[in-house]
Amino acid sequence: MNVPFRSSWLGRVALLAAALVAAGCQLTRPPEPAPPSEPIPPQIKDPIATHRFRFDPEHDEVVGELQITHVQGEDTLPDIARRFNVGYEEILRANPGVDPWLPGVGKAIVVPTQFILPDAPREGLVVNLAQLRVYYYPKPKKGEPDDGMQTVITHPIGIGKIGWQTPEGSTKVTSKQKNPTWTPPVSVRKEHKENGDPLPARVPPGPDNPLGAYKMTLGWPSYLIHGTNKPYGVGMRSSHGCIRFYPEDISELYDQIPVGTKVTVVNQPFVFGWHKDAMFVQAFPILEDDEREHPQAAETLLNAGIKDEMWQKLKEHDAAVDLEVVNQIVQQPRGIAIPVSRRNTTVESYIAAARHVENRVPQGATWNGSDEGLYLAEEFEALRNGTPLPKKAPPKVKKTAAKPAGAASGS
Repeated sequence: MNVPFRSSWLGRVALLAAALVAAGCQLTRPPEPAPPSEPIPPQIKDPIATHRFRFDPEHDEVVGELQITHVQGEDTLPDIARRFNVGYEEILRANPGVDPWLPGVGKAIVVPTQFILPDAPREGLVVNLAQLRVYYYPKPKKGEPDDGMQTVITHPIGIGKIGWQTPEGSTKVTSKQKNPTWTPPVSVRKEHKENGDPLPARVPPGPDNPLGAYKMTLGWPSYLIHGTNKPYGVGMRSSHGCIRFYPEDISELYDQIPVGTKVTVVNQPFVFGWHKDAMFVQAFPILEDDEREHPQAAETLLNAGIKDEMWQKLKEHDAAVDLEVVNQIVQQPRGIAIPVSRRNTTVESYIAAARHVENRVPQGATWNGSDEGLYLAEEFEALRNGTPLPKKAPPKVKKTAAKPAGAASGS
């Protein structure tokens, strides 16, 4: 019974084929292409606080999560940077080609809030000059159960400008002071006088004090960790060698850091770390006064920078590094941590898959959003270039934009 059934079916197919040939192109014309479907808009989620993380020190070297938000109202990039606890240069290099002062309402802004931990002892304060960022590893509290996890707190910082470099090496916190008086060094007073901006011999505590409300003295003479009365200078090379924090960040850290805390300062423009199932690379622009010869070719850089443990992890996961992706990261150092050993992952695809979040201060952030960006572009550029402001600077105009919706109360 099956054979006849198949013969009859084949006969029908033959007749249909003959009919199609006779009909010619009218029946064989390709169908009209379907109109392209509209891209599905990303789901907008709550922003994530970006300063305090718990991680497994035995298996993880990357903390945080990349986020994307959108410009609203009169936002500038420094406004968004402050909300998400990143610095000025960090947000600029993550968004090449975007005007920092007129980014455009609705513009998608990459917020580089995923960090590879520097290659340094995970104790005390670790500063990576190239990244313009500090990492604090507090000691476990007495009686706290040991779950194998470690805490790291990270914040953007300002460091020494060209000619006033922040030194590298190891030192410690030797003393602390609230509401300090600033006594400018003779060299700093001389520079300001030559620039037509003379300084007094002493600046008392208050809103005009460049040290802000908190000061920590280091074992290196003349170098401090402190707050600032110019928070827009955080995240750039803006000091005379000291390490500057946003006021809200130094306020949160001050009581946690005891006298005697170790301070390690490194200058690592290329950092490598393992996270989940992949090796990540994060590259930052090489500082102008960094005279070392840094490898630029991906293979040479990896051979020089990756430890044996990392190669072993790659082998265990049967993973291979994409040299083209590494080359792109090195040639365009945007400061974004990118997985370079995941198949079919590019810089663009990783950014496109990032978490899209509301443009507001994250819950649990150190800042309460009360001091929106009331600063001039001229002030930023003066700090970046190490020049004094013009004597008759244009008046500051307060923004009319409301405080970001849902701003956290903070501490």
